[in-house]
Amino acid sequence: MTDIPSVLEIRGLHKSYGELEVIKGVDVNAKRGDVISLIGSSGSGKSTLLRCCNLLEESQQGEILFKGEPIKWSGTDRNRRPGDAKQIIRIRTNLSMVFQQFNLWSHMTILENVMEAPVTVLGRDRATVEEKARHYLDKVGIGDKCDVYPAQLSGGQQQRAAIARALCMEPEALLFDEPTSALDPELEQEVIQVIKDLAAEGRTMLIVTHDMDMAADISTHIIFLHKGLIEEEGTPDQVFANTQSDRLRSFLKSTRHG
Repeated sequence: MTDIPSVLEIRGLHKSYGELEVIKGVDVNAKRGDVISLIGSSGSGKSTLLRCCNLLEESQQGEILFKGEPIKWSGTDRNRRPGDAKQIIRIRTNLSMVFQQFNLWSHMTILENVMEAPVTVLGRDRATVEEKARHYLDKVGIGDKCDVYPAQLSGGQQQRAAIARALCMEPEALLFDEPTSALDPELEQEVIQVIKDLAAEGRTMLIVTHDMDMAADISTHIIFLHKGLIEEEGTPDQVFANTQSDRLRSFLKSTRHG
């Protein structure tokens, strides 16, 4: 059996805000085609961990490797910073992030939003990028909304535009930070369907989510974080059907409705 290469690997990661240690030594290995869901209660470190992956947050200790290439650091502990600006840009453009609050530019049309980063950051040909942008907007089901502005779209449509924008960078992995939590339940489903479709294509994804049904449905691996540590992890069957820890059992009970 061929060993599947890692896209993103984290070893022994620690992250603090002043005296508060939020992540206390976490290992994650996302191989090509993995869909890893990060679950846990508010304050468990899920979103912080995700933001450390593409250097939106600076960690104090541990290694981050992209396709086997370690991030270069300068300084140690609280003075630790990424040491190679070009490396960071290259890696960040290959780890596209989709945020909870869409983060679309209000003064640009949806098409312009999706095209902006590939043209300005990557320096790609505008005509080629436009063709790809239209393709990805079609893919997420809003190809007819190219010329409208974000304010004219529903929350679900805006989030699908944000996903198209992430895809247009043609990244090695997609990072989702609570992609449905700002949406009404009926709009949530249209975004979940897009994420399911991407998972079915074999895309590498890390997803912070409160939606246990989606996590169970699409994940190859689930990580339950508790107070900055991995309390339990495994396949959806292992985590949901054969729960080992009382903390995870209690968390899952609290997330079930009705």
